Amino acid sequence: MSYTKLKQGKAIPFGEDLTIALIQPNDLQNIIEMFDDNRVNTYLFFAPADESLYQGFLSPIIENTQQAIKDGEWPDNPTFVIRDLHGKYMGMTAVTQVMFLRGNYEVGYQLPVCAWGKGIATRSCQMMMDIGFNELGAHKISADCYAGNVGSHKTLEKCGFSQEGRQKDYFKMDHGFDDKLYYGMTKVQFLAL
Repeated sequence: MSYTKLKQGKAIPFGEDLTIALIQPNDLQNIIEMFDDNRVNTYLFFAPADESLYQGFLSPIIENTQQAIKDGEWPDNPTFVIRDLHGKYMGMTAVTQVMFLRGNYEVGYQLPVCAWGKGIATRSCQMMMDIGFNELGAHKISADCYAGNVGSHKTLEKCGFSQEGRQKDYFKMDHGFDDKLYYGMTKVQFLAL
């Protein structure tokens, strides 16, 4: 698949009924609204939080993305927003560098409730794998999630990731604790899919 237009900051088709594009400043409010939804942030270790935390984290990513588009290259941490054909926000996904470990990336996806159960997370994960391995030169892509987030770990498994570890009682929840699951895939495994 050619990502030329996507890399130029343009939206491209993402299935029949969606588009995907690199993150832009006007996406920030939709993302913050999603993070503030308790049904979504149950499985986000960084949410709920003050809006300034989200802005402080996402603003440098957005600025780097705008510069990368101007320079005709991939951003340091390619982050994408998914919308339906009417412009409704349907989620975000990213493939980000692991600090200090060249060639190691992490994949992530967060979807608002209206996008759950539509296969968007699976398509997102598959595209991030393709971009990570074929565009960015990754040799390993990892992911982690709450054990209780069945949708997330089922997505990773459906995409070919292997569970590589489990950390017991890692996340403190309102009513107890949840484990952290670690997933990974090497380029050799990706090419064998």
